[in-house]
Amino acid sequence: MSNSISIDYWAEPTIEKFHQCDDFYRILIGPVGSGKSTGCCFDIFTRAMEQRPGRDGIRRTRWAVIRNTYRELKDTTIKTWLDWFGDRQFGPEINKQEMVHVVRVNDMEMEVMFRALDRPDDIKKVLSMEITGAWINECREVPKGIMDAIGDRSGRYPSVRGGGCTWSGVMGDTNPPDEDHWLYRLAEEDKPEGWSFFRQPGGLIELDGEFVPNSTAENIKNLEKDYYIKRVGGKDHDYIRVYYCGQYGFVREGKPVHPEYVDAVHCSHDILEPIEGRTIFVGLDFGLTPAAVFGQRLVDGRWIWVDELVSEDMGIIRFAELLKQKIAHEYPEFVKNDLFEFWGDPAGDARAQTDERTPFMILNTLGIPAQKCHSNDPALRREAVKAALGRMIDGKPGLLVSPKCKTTRKGMAGGFSYKRVQIAGEERFHDKPDKNRYSHPCEAAEYMMLGAGEGKVLLNQLYVHDEDESEFNFMDRTMPRPNSWMGN
Repeated sequence: MSNSISIDYWAEPTIEKFHQCDDFYRILIGPVGSGKSTGCCFDIFTRAMEQRPGRDGIRRTRWAVIRNTYRELKDTTIKTWLDWFGDRQFGPEINKQEMVHVVRVNDMEMEVMFRALDRPDDIKKVLSMEITGAWINECREVPKGIMDAIGDRSGRYPSVRGGGCTWSGVMGDTNPPDEDHWLYRLAEEDKPEGWSFFRQPGGLIELDGEFVPNSTAENIKNLEKDYYIKRVGGKDHDYIRVYYCGQYGFVREGKPVHPEYVDAVHCSHDILEPIEGRTIFVGLDFGLTPAAVFGQRLVDGRWIWVDELVSEDMGIIRFAELLKQKIAHEYPEFVKNDLFEFWGDPAGDARAQTDERTPFMILNTLGIPAQKCHSNDPALRREAVKAALGRMIDGKPGLLVSPKCKTTRKGMAGGFSYKRVQIAGEERFHDKPDKNRYSHPCEAAEYMMLGAGEGKVLLNQLYVHDEDESEFNFMDRTMPRPNSWMGN
């Protein structure tokens, strides 16, 4: 290993401000190609070099580098890191089995651990780390609970007994999120102490409906000539505004799970209020990000989705408590008249390794009489929603979503999607939808529709005719509905 190492790196103006800031949380937001990832790599390296030596004279640090999926971690994040620090002059090659790279330069030694969040074991490892700091690559794809947990693990290596950290904290880089994302709320609304956000200028700006090069764009010297302009063709304006102009916004990526949904048709202009005297069905999706969607079936067979409860990295007990509070405070008349039905993912009947109680047991214990749907078959669930989306009744859509269901609406509009397979040639997509912040409420809505009886032709279950309401109601013969709920 050489005692003298020279690296040709120049920080762009925004990234230089990012480097100079010592806040515990620092987020770098910008368009594609702006040098965000490279800036974060060098921030880690620089702070490792600035770490005060321990008793043995070695400057030791330990870092976590996190991405939402293993494939993206391997194909993008690790490759960027190794482009700069993969040379043998920095120490041994990366341990591909452990996903750890140890970098040594003179008296500096840093351990960099690469972790994805699409495997349960990796999430457990992330939440039990003792690290100096972390870099979360494309942090808009990561729940805020993970960001919080990583912050709690930072500043623990080296320990105070071993000299402590010269600097500790969490950095993130990302393309701009949409305006109801937790990052947007922190950056533009809450602005909490200890958080700093750095917005890079866009590669393009929009003038009179045309996209033109931005003279203040960063990292242009490291991109091919007319990098952004060459890529505008074939892109919709929302995509260009987010990825090339660096603006906040929502971009549909991948193949929508529910292509029948048309926002202009199926989203109401006004907030939808539940109809008095009719049952509110609540669909439930469990896991690390539980979600609930509230809907009603009207007399004429149309559906309205009126509300949602979407969590971020929350356990089922806390979620159940919030759900119960929401129902009691916002829908007291429906509670009083016992006009709620709860339908959930059958997988919620499985016991966790750390708790013998199932999500259904916990919900029922807390006074929410949730029932499991008869099937978890994705085709059946999607058909239950498709059937309503495809209907027009007296000139009105068979399913109408309230603007109050912000996350569900964006999911139906394309956020809930099948990710594109990164191969050359014919456009192909994964068989299973991408698990993200939009998938959970959308799947909760599917359970709601399935449990309430939509898709009944495929289910081939028993239905009875309700003469008073002139509609067909699904009857669950395997799990009688409790007579009372929302216990005292």
